Amino acid sequence: MLTSMLMGLGLLLLFEGLGPLLMPRAWQQMLRLLSDQSPEHLRRIGGSLVVAGAVIIWMLSH
Repeated sequence: MLTSMLMGLGLLLLFEGLGPLLMPRAWQQMLRLLSDQSPEHLRRIGGSLVVAGAVIIWMLSH
């Protein structure tokens, strides 16, 4: 289980790092756009990502 969690964390870091590595200006613009959003909108985005991640994990474990 720990190995799978560390593998997931490694993949997360890998994919999160691709944006600033390959497209730093577009990444900065996206961060500016996100900072202009209301906290409620960001909360909805975060909730959607959590649900999507939980569904993917559930599907892979069954």
